[in-house]
Parts: sequence; structure tokens; C-alpha cells
Amino acid sequence: MTALHPAESLQQHVLEIGARLKGPPSDLLVNSVFASELAQQLHLFDALGVTDIAQALVALELRTIPETEGRALLGALLELQKKPDDFVLNPERGDIYTNREAWLTERSVAAGWLGAGRARREAITTAFVLVMRKAVLDYQLALTALGDVMVEQAMINRLSVMPDYTYLQAAQPTTFGHYLLSFAYPLLRDLERLDLLFGQLNRCPVGCGSTNGSLIPQGRQQAAQLLGFAGVIEHARDAMWQADVCINCVSILNTGSITLSRLAEDLQIFSTQEFGLIELDDRHARASKIMPQKKNPFALTHVRAFANKMIGLSATVTASSRTPSGQPDNRLLIYGELPEAVRQATEVSELMAEVLEHLRFKADRGRQLIESGWTLATDLAETLVLECGLDFRAAHQLVGFLAGEFQQYSVSVLSPEIIIAACEQRLGRRIELSRAQLEKALDLLHAIESRREVGGTSMSSMEAMLNACSAQFTRYREQALILRTYLEDKEEELLRLAEALATR
Repeated sequence: MTALHPAESLQQHVLEIGARLKGPPSDLLVNSVFASELAQQLHLFDALGVTDIAQALVALELRTIPETEGRALLGALLELQKKPDDFVLNPERGDIYTNREAWLTERSVAAGWLGAGRARREAITTAFVLVMRKAVLDYQLALTALGDVMVEQAMINRLSVMPDYTYLQAAQPTTFGHYLLSFAYPLLRDLERLDLLFGQLNRCPVGCGSTNGSLIPQGRQQAAQLLGFAGVIEHARDAMWQADVCINCVSILNTGSITLSRLAEDLQIFSTQEFGLIELDDRHARASKIMPQKKNPFALTHVRAFANKMIGLSATVTASSRTPSGQPDNRLLIYGELPEAVRQATEVSELMAEVLEHLRFKADRGRQLIESGWTLATDLAETLVLECGLDFRAAHQLVGFLAGEFQQYSVSVLSPEIIIAACEQRLGRRIELSRAQLEKALDLLHAIESRREVGGTSMSSMEAMLNACSAQFTRYREQALILRTYLEDKEEELLRLAEALATR
């Protein structure tokens, strides 16, 4: 099969379906609108062939097509499925369906039975769903692989200390492992959403007849089984004109890409000279053509740019769906753009996994940033609550005052005497604070390990989260692999059955 063919003889290529239209479309309509529609449908070719073959098999089973013609039609469809060189897409022949039908008509009189009881939009919609179903599983597999890398890196760096940041200011001590694992949970939520989306896509639209079925039996359940669907979309009109499923899909792409964009933006900041916490592997960077010292984190830039694109696509898909309920224009762009967006999201997820696998965390710099600032201020305030009987508001006010007074120094400059004197001066209260209590409050590893409740930075808390995340990513991956294999097996089985009947 070749790409779009330039316009040739209109009489030679226009396929007339029925007799309602007496004249040909204008050159402008053909070269702009028809060509654009066809370009969005190129990737549906294989799935459309599988759909046609399944419906031809069902028609033979139900005897709604004569056996001789049915076998001839199957033979022609199988030949077309091989993408012969003489199949040339031409916008003068309309969309992907009518281009295929024109080729079949030129080779077999049995082609007249192809569209019995169904609209071309039904066939194209079914092909779109088949493509989306596989694409969603591929995306799930990419997210589970990314999740595995996150878990592995979080395990390796569970003791790699660094400041956590809010408002891009050092806030509290954490570990790079704990930080990274915070992005695993949004991935798991996206995998859960993708599970629901796959369930929606795994219902077959075949036999809906455009709005309310057909007088000619379509064998909806048989077709669904041949194509590997879990069942049919119950309402025929809903089967043809679903809009919410596409919106659900682009919404997941939006949330998933924004999660990765947030991580990418953080890592880009952490890789700067000013932060110096990580370094990307050279394979994920790009050199500057004018500034020799630069190592630009270009892979992260691509991840962020993809998120911007998904925000725009979300608006496009949603706006396209806001039409009267029987309008095909809500599909013309989505047929191509949505499967391509899922494919790109899969690639971006694979790229981010590779970036995480090969980046280097600078542990010495992480500790230096903590020790040179006031990230242990909250721990000190909480120690004053636990050991000295101050309420938290008072402790917060006291430590805030000390941070302002000694802003150019680290928290280690403090002594029990300084704190006791400041408390008496600022709060009018006398407290007792030993050096051992203060040293414990300002001990970095104690700060990390003392957060033992669910979700904290302690080793026991991290181990529980790492094990739980790993198990969930494994479950989603195994499920997606089983489904992907099942769909491939069903397609191979369908083609074998068609070949057997066609050559009998």
C-alpha cells in the first residue's frame, strides 16, 4: 500500500455509492477536506480489514450472503490485507473505506455484499476502537515499565538525603528515593483509569447500522467474539456516536503527561548549577552550539513539551465532541490524532524511564544543601513541643525568629543557651533544653528515620510503599500482557478461519 495518490482522472477514481449525487465533488473539497480526512485514517487500514473480514465471516454463518460470493469476498479482503502494490489511496475516492471498496469492486463482483446493513462510519468506528484498544495496552505496559524504574531508583536512593522543596525553597529533609516514589502513585492512578478505559473500548460497535441496527441480521455477538471483544455496546445508536470515551482517553493522556512534566521540570531545576543535585546521562542531553560549557537536559524539555501538546489536544477532543449527537465531524481529526497521541505518550513514558535509569544523584550535594540551610527548622519546633511543653504556635514563632536572626548561617549554629534566651525574650517563658535534646532534633538521619507513620521517610515506611508499588505495577503489567497476547491470538485465529473458508 502506498501513501496518498495525487489526483488523476476523476471519472476513473470516483466511487459512486447510490445515485443521490449527480455530480462529482469539487477539486478544492477533494484536495483539502477529503485528503485531510484520508490522512487521519491511514493507520486504520489493517484494523478496517480485520473488521470487514469478521463481518464477512458472520454474514456467511448467518447466510445473509450467498456462499460463493461470500468466499470470493473473503478472498479479495485477504488479498487487500496484504497491502498490494496496486492499492493506491486517492482522496478522489473519498475516505479509507470507499478507497478500499473501490479496489475490491474492481476485482470482484462480490464486493457489492460488503456493506450490507452497515454504514461506512460503523466500519471505521470499529477499526478505530480496535486500534485504540491495542494502543491503550501498549501505553499501560510503558507506564508499568516506568513505574518499575521509579521503584528501583527509589530503593537505591532511599538513604540519599536532600532538601524537599516547596515554592522552590528548601523546606524539610527528605531522600531522593522518597521524592521519586511520590510520582509512582499518580502513575498507578492512571493505570487504574486506563483499566476502566480499556473496559469501555472492549465493547464492540459492530452491527449498529449507524443508528438503530438493520433489517439484515448482523450477528453482533458473533462479530464481537471473532474480534476479541468482551461483548457489544448495548445501544446501537450509542455504539455509533460515543463521545465520552474519547474524552476519557485524552483526559488520561493529560493527567499522565502532566505528572511526567512535573517530574521533568523538577529534574531540570535539580540539574542546574545552582541546585546541582542530579546529572543526566549524556545520551539524554544536547550541547549548545555557542556556549561550550552547557549540557542542556533536552530529553526533559521534550517531556514537558508533550504535556503542552496534550493540554491542547484535550481542548480539541472535547470541543469536537460538543456537537449534535449524530455528527461525524467530531471524529474526523480524532481518528488520527488520538491514537497517535497514545503512541507518543507511550514513547514519552519510555524516554522518562530511560532518563531515570541513567541519571546520577549527587549525594554529597544533597547533604551539603541540608546542612547549609534551615531544613531542620520544623524538627526543632516539634522538639520544643515534645520536650519543652511549648504549644506549636509558640514553638513555630520562636524558631521563625531564630531563622530570621541567623539567616546567613545554618541551623547548626544554635545552642541550647541561644534558644532558651530567645524563648524568654520573645515569649516571656523559661524552658529547659539539653544539648542532647538539641543534637537529636538537628540530627539529619534521625529526622529521616523518625517519620515512621504511613507515607513517611523511615526505612520501614519506605519498604512498605516500595513493595506495594512494585506489586501493583507487576499486576498491571501481567494483565496488559495477557490481554495484548489474547488480542493478537484472536486476530491470527480470525485470519486463519477466513483463509480456510476462502480456499475451501
